[in-house]
Amino acid sequence: MINVDRGVTVFGKKWAALAVGVLGVTLLTGCGGAADSGGGGAITLGFSQVGAESGWRTANTKSIQESAKSAGIELKFSDAQQKQENQITAIRSFIQQKVKVIAFSPVVQSGWDTVLKEAKAANIPVILTDRSVDSADKTLYKTFLGSDFVVEGKKAGEWLVKESASATGDVNVVELQGSTGSAPANDRKKGFADAIAGTAKIKVVASQTGEFTRAKGKEVMEAFLKSQGKIDVLYAHNDDMALGAIEAIEAAGKKPGTDIKIVSVDAVRDGMQALADGKINYIVECNPLLGPQLMDLVKKVAAGEEVPARIETQETEFDQAKAKEALPQRQY
Repeated sequence: MINVDRGVTVFGKKWAALAVGVLGVTLLTGCGGAADSGGGGAITLGFSQVGAESGWRTANTKSIQESAKSAGIELKFSDAQQKQENQITAIRSFIQQKVKVIAFSPVVQSGWDTVLKEAKAANIPVILTDRSVDSADKTLYKTFLGSDFVVEGKKAGEWLVKESASATGDVNVVELQGSTGSAPANDRKKGFADAIAGTAKIKVVASQTGEFTRAKGKEVMEAFLKSQGKIDVLYAHNDDMALGAIEAIEAAGKKPGTDIKIVSVDAVRDGMQALADGKINYIVECNPLLGPQLMDLVKKVAAGEEVPARIETQETEFDQAKAKEALPQRQY
């Protein structure tokens, strides 16, 4: 009888231990779902990235992933592969999973109101990173963290105005635009156009999207070189397109940075190296390392704190001398 009782007791202890273990696993897997919606557990962030179209985007993704880990934030990451429909699907999935905060870098500016209203109805705050949306209802998201793309384009244009001050004839510019409909493409084009508007001799003779990729930048630049009789300057909306264009310029027997001057935006390592090597003349920085700032914002909005509606990243510009100086310490 004693043996039987002892056996039952041991058996009961085993089940109790197993039940505790199962409960522990349930609680762990519940982090980021309904279990932590009250703020007691780890904060879960659903993040939808544009894609992996450039060196800038790769650095941006790495910054977000590493910063989430350092901040103790559970990250649910989705790559939209440059498609808005993929981002909308991802955001709806985050809503269903009851994440604490949603952040995303919009592929294009328009067409977000419906899904943002769904997030708002679910009481999930949204943070925009890197790119903005054109929603008239500003209550659909808490804040926008990123660069001022109009200012970036303006800085590129202002450099060209100074650079062309001594030119006696027309200065023919070709423009490699970013992805059609995206905030950086729209705004960098506008900023540049505004800056050169008062200088009649600077003329944009051709402008076409290079989709922010090196391969497309090369392809479009090849077409420009064939269709345009005289090209003095290339304005590229990002370094990757500029780097692709450099390949096309060199293949055509011309010297980038000399025969065709190049001004670009981003300041990723490959672009900075081309600048230091004299193949690019000027780069306006667009800092991709938004991770630490984003995680700080995620914690604040998850706690219900008020945050500024617009937060700009701190950036600079580089000529060839500054690029040589900065390269050894460059993080991206």
